[in-house]
Amino acid sequence: MHAVILAGGKGVRLRPYTTALPKPLVPIGDQHAILEIVLRQLATAGFTSATMAIGHLGHIIRAYVGDGTQWGMKVDYAVEDSPLGTMGPLLTMLDRLPEHFLVMNGDILTDLDYADVVRRHADSGAPLTVATYARKVAIDFGVLTTDAGRVVGFAEKPSLDYRVSMGVYGLSRGTLAPYTPGLPLGFDELMLDLLAEEKLPHAYEFDGYWLDIGRPDDYDQANAEFTTLRGSLLKGA
Repeated sequence: MHAVILAGGKGVRLRPYTTALPKPLVPIGDQHAILEIVLRQLATAGFTSATMAIGHLGHIIRAYVGDGTQWGMKVDYAVEDSPLGTMGPLLTMLDRLPEHFLVMNGDILTDLDYADVVRRHADSGAPLTVATYARKVAIDFGVLTTDAGRVVGFAEKPSLDYRVSMGVYGLSRGTLAPYTPGLPLGFDELMLDLLAEEKLPHAYEFDGYWLDIGRPDDYDQANAEFTTLRGSLLKGA
Protein backbone atom coordinates (compact mmCIF):
# COMPACT_ATOMS: atom_id res chain seq x y z
CA MET A 1 0.00 0.00 0.00
CA HIS A 2 1.12 3.51 -0.80
CA ALA A 3 0.44 6.83 0.94
CA VAL A 4 0.91 10.40 -0.22
CA ILE A 5 1.63 12.73 2.69
CA LEU A 6 0.94 16.43 2.10
CA ALA A 7 3.65 18.39 3.90
CA GLY A 8 4.19 21.48 1.77
CA GLY A 9 2.24 24.13 3.71
CA LYS A 10 3.73 27.06 5.60
CA GLY A 11 1.84 26.43 8.85
CA VAL A 12 1.01 30.13 9.23
CA ARG A 13 -1.73 29.54 11.82
CA LEU A 14 0.68 27.61 14.05
CA ARG A 15 3.30 30.35 14.37
CA PRO A 16 5.56 30.94 16.26
CA TYR A 17 6.10 27.15 16.47
CA THR A 18 6.54 26.97 12.70
CA THR A 19 8.91 29.89 12.30
CA ALA A 20 11.94 27.60 11.95
CA LEU A 21 10.31 24.17 11.56
CA PRO A 22 7.79 22.90 9.00
CA LYS A 23 4.53 22.04 10.76
CA PRO A 24 4.82 18.24 10.31
CA LEU A 25 8.10 18.28 12.27
CA VAL A 26 6.79 20.13 15.32
CA PRO A 27 7.41 17.77 18.29
CA ILE A 28 4.57 16.12 20.19
CA GLY A 29 4.82 14.58 23.66
CA ASP A 30 8.22 13.00 24.27
CA GLN A 31 9.85 14.66 21.27
CA HIS A 32 8.17 12.62 18.50
CA ALA A 33 7.57 14.82 15.46
CA ILE A 34 4.00 14.67 14.17
CA LEU A 35 5.35 13.26 10.92
CA GLU A 36 7.27 10.51 12.72
CA ILE A 37 4.07 9.42 14.47
CA VAL A 38 2.28 9.34 11.10
CA LEU A 39 5.04 7.30 9.43
CA ARG A 40 5.18 4.80 12.30
CA GLN A 41 1.40 4.41 12.12
CA LEU A 42 1.51 3.84 8.36
CA ALA A 43 4.26 1.25 8.64
CA THR A 44 2.36 -0.61 11.37
CA ALA A 45 -0.77 -0.56 9.18
CA GLY A 46 1.11 -2.29 6.36
CA PHE A 47 2.07 0.60 4.11
CA THR A 48 5.39 -0.11 2.43
CA SER A 49 5.94 3.17 0.59
CA ALA A 50 5.06 6.85 0.75
CA THR A 51 5.57 10.01 -1.27
CA MET A 52 6.13 13.25 0.61
CA ALA A 53 4.76 16.34 -1.15
CA ILE A 54 7.05 19.07 0.16
CA GLY A 55 7.48 22.79 -0.41
CA HIS A 56 8.11 25.31 2.39
CA LEU A 57 11.18 24.18 4.39
CA GLY A 58 11.01 20.91 2.50
CA HIS A 59 14.76 20.38 2.76
CA ILE A 60 14.35 19.98 6.53
CA ILE A 61 11.66 17.33 6.07
CA ARG A 62 13.86 15.50 3.55
CA ALA A 63 16.81 15.58 5.96
CA TYR A 64 14.65 14.26 8.82
CA VAL A 65 12.79 11.50 6.96
CA GLY A 66 15.46 10.44 4.47
CA ASP A 67 14.49 7.39 2.44
CA GLY A 68 12.19 6.06 5.16
CA THR A 69 14.20 2.94 5.99
CA GLN A 70 14.22 3.73 9.73
CA TRP A 71 10.46 3.05 9.66
CA GLY A 72 10.71 0.12 7.26
CA MET A 73 9.28 2.09 4.36
CA LYS A 74 10.45 3.45 1.05
CA VAL A 75 9.93 7.22 0.90
CA ASP A 76 10.35 9.48 -2.12
CA TYR A 77 9.56 13.15 -2.68
CA ALA A 78 7.60 15.52 -4.91
CA VAL A 79 8.61 19.18 -4.64
CA GLU A 80 6.15 22.06 -5.04
CA ASP A 81 7.85 25.10 -6.55
CA SER A 82 4.62 27.05 -6.00
CA PRO A 83 1.52 26.17 -3.95
CA LEU A 84 -0.66 23.62 -5.77
CA GLY A 85 -3.47 23.12 -3.26
CA THR A 86 -4.45 19.85 -1.58
CA MET A 87 -4.81 17.69 -4.69
CA GLY A 88 -2.56 19.56 -7.12
CA PRO A 89 0.70 17.88 -6.01
CA LEU A 90 -0.78 14.47 -6.90
CA LEU A 91 -1.08 15.44 -10.56
CA THR A 92 2.70 15.61 -10.90
CA MET A 93 3.22 12.07 -9.59
CA LEU A 94 0.33 10.09 -11.08
CA ASP A 95 2.63 7.89 -13.15
CA ARG A 96 4.25 6.47 -9.99
CA LEU A 97 1.10 5.89 -7.94
CA PRO A 98 -0.92 2.66 -7.71
CA GLU A 99 -4.55 2.58 -8.81
CA HIS A 100 -5.83 3.11 -5.25
CA PHE A 101 -3.85 4.97 -2.59
CA LEU A 102 -4.08 7.02 0.60
CA VAL A 103 -3.74 10.81 0.70
CA MET A 104 -3.37 12.59 4.03
CA ASN A 105 -2.26 15.80 5.64
CA GLY A 106 1.03 15.50 7.48
CA ASP A 107 -0.15 17.40 10.56
CA ILE A 108 -2.97 15.32 12.03
CA LEU A 109 -3.05 13.14 15.13
CA THR A 110 -5.52 10.24 14.97
CA ASP A 111 -5.90 6.53 15.69
CA LEU A 112 -7.72 6.01 12.39
CA ASP A 113 -7.03 2.71 10.60
CA TYR A 114 -5.40 4.09 7.43
CA ALA A 115 -5.27 0.68 5.75
CA ASP A 116 -9.01 0.22 6.21
CA VAL A 117 -9.65 3.56 4.49
CA VAL A 118 -7.83 2.33 1.38
CA ARG A 119 -9.54 -1.08 1.47
CA ARG A 120 -12.99 0.41 1.89
CA HIS A 121 -12.27 2.92 -0.88
CA ALA A 122 -11.25 0.22 -3.34
CA ASP A 123 -14.32 -1.86 -2.45
CA SER A 124 -16.71 1.10 -2.77
CA GLY A 125 -15.97 1.83 -6.42
CA ALA A 126 -16.24 5.55 -5.59
CA PRO A 127 -13.87 8.06 -7.21
CA LEU A 128 -12.91 9.47 -3.80
CA THR A 129 -13.32 8.44 -0.17
CA VAL A 130 -13.34 11.10 2.54
CA ALA A 131 -12.68 10.21 6.18
CA THR A 132 -15.23 12.19 8.19
CA TYR A 133 -15.58 13.15 11.84
CA ALA A 134 -18.60 14.33 13.85
CA ARG A 135 -18.51 17.90 15.14
CA LYS A 136 -21.01 19.91 17.17
CA VAL A 137 -21.14 23.71 17.18
CA ALA A 138 -23.12 25.67 19.76
CA ILE A 139 -24.71 28.89 18.50
CA ASP A 140 -24.64 31.54 21.25
CA PHE A 141 -27.62 33.47 19.87
CA GLY A 142 -31.32 33.01 19.31
CA VAL A 143 -31.60 31.87 15.69
CA LEU A 144 -34.48 33.19 13.57
CA THR A 145 -35.93 31.74 10.40
CA THR A 146 -37.37 34.54 8.25
CA ASP A 147 -39.51 34.65 5.13
CA ALA A 148 -40.54 37.81 3.28
CA GLY A 149 -39.84 40.01 6.30
CA ARG A 150 -41.64 37.80 8.81
CA VAL A 151 -40.20 35.56 11.50
CA VAL A 152 -41.52 32.05 10.84
CA GLY A 153 -39.27 30.08 13.18
CA PHE A 154 -37.11 30.49 16.27
CA ALA A 155 -34.56 28.38 18.17
CA GLU A 156 -32.81 29.54 21.34
CA LYS A 157 -29.05 28.90 21.17
CA PRO A 158 -29.24 25.70 19.11
CA SER A 159 -26.43 23.22 18.48
CA LEU A 160 -25.53 22.18 14.96
CA ASP A 161 -24.30 18.65 14.26
CA TYR A 162 -22.30 17.99 11.10
CA ARG A 163 -19.44 15.89 9.75
CA VAL A 164 -16.14 17.40 8.65
CA SER A 165 -13.31 16.17 6.46
CA MET A 166 -10.43 14.76 8.52
CA GLY A 167 -7.82 15.50 5.87
CA VAL A 168 -7.50 11.77 5.05
CA TYR A 169 -8.67 10.40 1.71
CA GLY A 170 -8.77 7.23 -0.33
CA LEU A 171 -8.24 8.14 -3.97
CA SER A 172 -8.10 6.43 -7.35
CA ARG A 173 -5.63 7.47 -10.01
CA GLY A 174 -8.32 7.70 -12.70
CA THR A 175 -10.19 10.34 -10.69
CA LEU A 176 -7.39 12.84 -11.33
CA ALA A 177 -6.83 11.98 -15.01
CA PRO A 178 -8.93 14.91 -16.36
CA TYR A 179 -6.83 17.55 -14.58
CA THR A 180 -3.68 19.29 -15.84
CA PRO A 181 -0.40 18.64 -13.99
CA GLY A 182 1.31 21.77 -12.72
CA LEU A 183 -1.93 23.68 -12.09
CA PRO A 184 -3.42 24.12 -8.60
CA LEU A 185 -6.24 21.77 -7.59
CA GLY A 186 -7.94 22.06 -4.23
CA PHE A 187 -9.97 19.46 -2.37
CA ASP A 188 -12.95 21.81 -2.64
CA GLU A 189 -12.68 22.04 -6.43
CA LEU A 190 -12.40 18.27 -6.81
CA MET A 191 -15.39 17.68 -4.52
CA LEU A 192 -17.58 20.20 -6.35
CA ASP A 193 -16.61 18.74 -9.73
CA LEU A 194 -17.46 15.19 -8.62
CA LEU A 195 -20.79 16.28 -7.15
CA ALA A 196 -21.67 18.24 -10.30
CA GLU A 197 -20.93 15.15 -12.39
CA GLU A 198 -22.93 12.98 -9.94
CA LYS A 199 -19.84 10.88 -9.25
CA LEU A 200 -20.52 10.74 -5.54
CA PRO A 201 -17.61 10.35 -3.10
CA HIS A 202 -17.77 7.73 -0.35
CA ALA A 203 -17.89 8.84 3.29
CA TYR A 204 -15.74 6.87 5.75
CA GLU A 205 -17.31 7.75 9.10
CA PHE A 206 -14.87 7.67 12.02
CA ASP A 207 -15.59 8.30 15.67
CA GLY A 208 -12.23 7.59 17.35
CA TYR A 209 -9.56 10.15 18.20
CA TRP A 210 -8.74 12.93 15.74
CA LEU A 211 -7.01 16.26 16.13
CA ASP A 212 -6.07 18.63 13.31
CA ILE A 213 -3.02 20.49 14.63
CA GLY A 214 -3.63 23.80 12.90
CA ARG A 215 -3.49 26.37 15.71
CA PRO A 216 -1.44 26.87 18.90
CA ASP A 217 -4.42 25.72 21.02
CA ASP A 218 -4.57 22.46 19.03
CA TYR A 219 -0.84 21.95 19.52
CA ASP A 220 -1.12 22.48 23.26
CA GLN A 221 -4.02 20.00 23.38
CA ALA A 222 -2.01 17.42 21.43
CA ASN A 223 0.88 17.67 23.88
CA ALA A 224 -1.44 17.43 26.87
CA GLU A 225 -3.18 14.32 25.53
CA PHE A 226 -0.31 12.44 23.90
CA THR A 227 0.97 10.62 27.00
CA THR A 228 -2.49 9.23 27.73
CA LEU A 229 -3.16 8.34 24.09
CA ARG A 230 0.29 7.08 23.16
CA GLY A 231 -0.75 3.42 23.37
CA SER A 232 -3.63 3.83 20.90
CA LEU A 233 -1.74 6.17 18.58
CA LEU A 234 1.40 4.03 18.35
CA LYS A 235 0.03 0.55 18.94
CA GLY A 236 2.43 -2.02 17.60
CA ALA A 237 4.92 0.67 16.53
